[in-house]
Amino acid sequence: MILVTIICYFAILLLIARITGRKGGSNAAFFKGENKSPWYVVSFGMIGASISGVTFISVPGMVRGMDMTYMQTVLGFFFGYLVVALVLLPLYYKLNLTSIYTYLNTRIGIRAYRTGSLFFLLSRMLGTAAKLYLVCLILHTYVFQEMGVPFWAIAAGAVGLVWVYTHKSGIKTIVWTDTLQTFCLIAALICIIFFTINKLELNFSEVMRTISNSEHSRMFVMDDWVSRQNFFKQFFSGIFIVIVMTGLDQDMMQKNLSCRNLKEAQKNMYCYGFSFVPLNLLFLCLGVLLIALANKTGIDLPAVNDDILPMFATQGYLGESVLVLFTIGIVAAAFSNSDSALTAMTTSFCVDILNTEKETEEVARNKRNKVHILFSAVLVAFICMFRMVNDKSVIDAIYIIASYTYGPLLGMFAFGLFTRRETNDRLVPAIAVASPLVCYAIDWTVQQQTGYKFGYEMLMLNGILTFSGLWIFSIKKLNTL
Repeated sequence: MILVTIICYFAILLLIARITGRKGGSNAAFFKGENKSPWYVVSFGMIGASISGVTFISVPGMVRGMDMTYMQTVLGFFFGYLVVALVLLPLYYKLNLTSIYTYLNTRIGIRAYRTGSLFFLLSRMLGTAAKLYLVCLILHTYVFQEMGVPFWAIAAGAVGLVWVYTHKSGIKTIVWTDTLQTFCLIAALICIIFFTINKLELNFSEVMRTISNSEHSRMFVMDDWVSRQNFFKQFFSGIFIVIVMTGLDQDMMQKNLSCRNLKEAQKNMYCYGFSFVPLNLLFLCLGVLLIALANKTGIDLPAVNDDILPMFATQGYLGESVLVLFTIGIVAAAFSNSDSALTAMTTSFCVDILNTEKETEEVARNKRNKVHILFSAVLVAFICMFRMVNDKSVIDAIYIIASYTYGPLLGMFAFGLFTRRETNDRLVPAIAVASPLVCYAIDWTVQQQTGYKFGYEMLMLNGILTFSGLWIFSIKKLNTL
């Protein structure tokens, strides 16, 4: 049943790719969608790209370990999207950027430009591999393991399918495939909640009462300043997570830059940012209802939080229909994130490292195709690496990775936007590498001395250290940007 569902799903994706790519695969279409993407289509599709298969699986399970306190971070996300719309998008459109890291070359220098691009490539490769790893693991555990198919073959097949429908028209195709995938993801989530409520035999008012009376319904932590779930830590971390993982991320910004103009891109960001709040609330409510169902029926929950929803979906506790819905949901969520990430990494490497914008269309296209294949292979390798080393909630791992790898980007962009000083460009790579290393040392020392471990707030510390390093070595004031 899962195999048939996946085959039908990808048949539709390939049909969309064929339709959107029938007029050729120019670099303008691959990189920026020829600036013809309707903002409402981009906005709806970006929901699925942000949710990802990790959110679909990890957030419901997260409730058992940290209640519904993740909503504190989600509320911070909304204000982060406002910052992106009002501060960063006007800058990117004013400079008519293909790669957003070109700004660092304009403002600081070529080494800052290359460093920013490389940090993005590392961040996005690790994040995308972690997200695809979880989906590949579920498919391997519940479907392909009994057939004797090795994990690496599933990873290669998943990335290969992404390459097939993105290699020709890139972001032009992704804008439309993401729309389909977001619809499938939201429909699957709502239907799974409906089937869970049916199993609990509750009406609407009883569902609300069950959620509000649950021991896991706690949403705000205002009193415990040491806790990683403290409201202010989570809220401000949410703001900065969005700024770096959306506003300073070529993957997410590439879709915004494919809109017709700045106003439409801002409309996209407002709508997209607002919709993120109720959607994550639904995921958390599903987690509470699944725990309630386990308590009612005496089902033993798995030790790992990420396994809770997959267990209910695949073991028949919610019926066979949920198995199909679950398959559609995680596949749609995973691939709506991975396809754009692969395209963005290809774009960044071609524009920022190979400088293909200065070459002829044919030469640039040939290089783009080779880079696209290269990054597909590297992504498979990283997925297999996660298979060997991962031992915690994947969504938590992704945000921790972001804290270390996006921090230098935050510091560099903040220095460029909010100061008029010129730093020593030759020292930027060393500062950007030293900052996360110092952060790691501080985290280790503080944990050894006090028992406190930094959470997502490490991102802000990392950005401050990078900003400070650039400021210390700044040498003169600039008259203009």
